[in-house]
Formats: sequence, structure tokens, C-alpha cells
Amino acid sequence: MQNIKLLYVEDEPFLGKIVRESLESRSFEVCMVADGDKVMAVFEQFQPDICVLDVMLPNRDGFSLAEEIRRKKSDLPIVFVTAKNQTEDVLQGFSAGGNDYLRKPFSMEELIARLHNLLALTRGKTAAANPNDAVVIGKFEFFPLKYELRMGDSVRKLSAREADLLKILLESRNFTVARKDILIKVWGDDNFFNSRNLDVYITKLRDYLSADPAIEIITIKGVGYHFVVG
Repeated sequence: MQNIKLLYVEDEPFLGKIVRESLESRSFEVCMVADGDKVMAVFEQFQPDICVLDVMLPNRDGFSLAEEIRRKKSDLPIVFVTAKNQTEDVLQGFSAGGNDYLRKPFSMEELIARLHNLLALTRGKTAAANPNDAVVIGKFEFFPLKYELRMGDSVRKLSAREADLLKILLESRNFTVARKDILIKVWGDDNFFNSRNLDVYITKLRDYLSADPAIEIITIKGVGYHFVVG
């Protein structure tokens, strides 16, 4: 199987070495860059399948890099890794074109799982020539392009927000995703009204997926949700 080409932008040498070596042991071909000014030249030459960007970098920040990468390759998955955790920082990351946002410190298992889940979802979403491509969720098949959730002959049409919420849970499958991150990514704001809407949508998804007892959306009080697919 061909290695996944990953562009890793990180200016902390010790952390970068650990992450790079861990990814390379898991079938990733990693190109690591420490200087923000050098990223785009490397990007053009390397042509990655996915990018992991630190936010705080010498000479150029990760947000502006993501915006330029997104202009050049609109479907490329981008994950931000950063110590910043304020709501406005998360919102800026998604606005810049990020697909996911992982806070330091993080576990390598979580990063690798998110990368694989994000690649699977993005490839399903962008396979415009074949809208029938699906992501398997237990006994279900999820069709991102068609907003459909299927189990056997049963087909459920999802709303755009239901589909977006399911994608986010899948990106963090078997890990906890912060409630605030979901609100910002789906609604653009973590205010009280949107928070209540999220509760409604979580209840709907639980009902839709209840036919497979191996699938759970577990509420972690005060934190977020843990999406388990047995």
C-alpha cells in the first residue's frame, strides 16, 4: 500500500521529531518544515495528501498558510495542532480552511486516528465522479455527497447540519470531541441558542443510529462527545 504523503509544519524540534517518527512508523511519508516562509515552496514540490500545521511559526502563521493552501488545492485536508484554545482561535482556524483542530498536548493515537478518519471522509466527499462512495459506520453506510445514511434497504436523508455533525463525530471516532469545537465548526458560534440546537441534533443522530447497538454517542459532561463505533 502506498504511503500517505503528509506535510508537517512544526517549529518545536523535539515534538516534531517524535511526531514525525511515529507517523513514519504508521505508513505516512512525512515532510517536515519548521519555517513558515518555506512551507509553500515545499508544498508545491511535495504535493501532500494531508497537512498538519502548527499555528505559531517563525515568519508566517499557520492560519495564513492554510488559506493559501486552500486556494491552491481546495479539497486537501488540513489539521491544526496548537496550544491555543480560545474560542476565537478555533473559529479562525476553521475560517482559514482547517478541517480539524487538535490541542497540545495530544496523543499520537488520537492524531493518527483523526488523520485516517479525515482522509476517509474527505475522499468520500470529493469523489465527485462517484457520489455513491460511502464511509462505513458499523452496520450503516454514510454517503457524504448525497446526505444519506443507509442500513440495508433503509435510506434516511440527512439535513446539511445533521451530515456535518456526523462528519465531525466520525473525524474524532473513538476519541472525545469538544462541544465548543462542534458549535464553532457547524454553527459558527458557541452561544446558548446554538448549544441547545446541538442537543437536539445529537438526540436525532442517536435515534438514527440506534439500530446498531455497537454505535454510541456518549456525552462527556462539561467537555463534549465521545463517538464509539464497536
